[in-house]
Amino acid sequence: MTNIHLFLTASILLTLAPGPDNIYIVTRGIAQGRRAALAAASGFTTGLIGHTLAVAFGLAAVIRSSHLLFSLIKFAGAGYLIYLGYQALRNPELLISNYKSDRLTLRRVYGQSVLANLLNPKVSLFFLSFLPQFISPSDGHGELQALFLGGLFMAQTLVIFSIIGLCSANIGNRLRANPVVSRHLNRAAGTTFIGIGLSLAFSERTL
Repeated sequence: MTNIHLFLTASILLTLAPGPDNIYIVTRGIAQGRRAALAAASGFTTGLIGHTLAVAFGLAAVIRSSHLLFSLIKFAGAGYLIYLGYQALRNPELLISNYKSDRLTLRRVYGQSVLANLLNPKVSLFFLSFLPQFISPSDGHGELQALFLGGLFMAQTLVIFSIIGLCSANIGNRLRANPVVSRHLNRAAGTTFIGIGLSLAFSERTL
């Protein structure tokens, strides 16, 4: 395995680039606070386990070669995000922490983040194109190298997403004190989820 430092640098830059998961974490942090933001960050990082395993054991190659399978997963993911947005617009209280049901809320945020990540086939295709560039065939054990690189990618992702979530939560703590602002946050969150879903639905397979 070669160029670990280059791999880590590229991974950090890619994680910092604006994307659906960053937007989701920021939205949760502003709307619900620190713990929800960290739950979302953990959920998206957990979802990467599935993509790493898919690359290591060849499942991503199947997705890449099958237009039908790619489309099914893509529209499932888009539909799920649009559903989240619809629920946010229809039930604004879902986006505001309720201390009596805080644990359930955090589980829901975590589960939604994991599922949203797993249902994004572009992440698998990205991993399929990115990880092999840093695997050394001469070292053997390609699957183990892929798992190690995936684990390294997840570690830096968790750190960066957590920082993003905590920063957005600090901003949200001030904004949520104003009921009028809270209502606008609810609408903005729901609209954001729907926009992300539509973007995924109409995106093309580019990898």
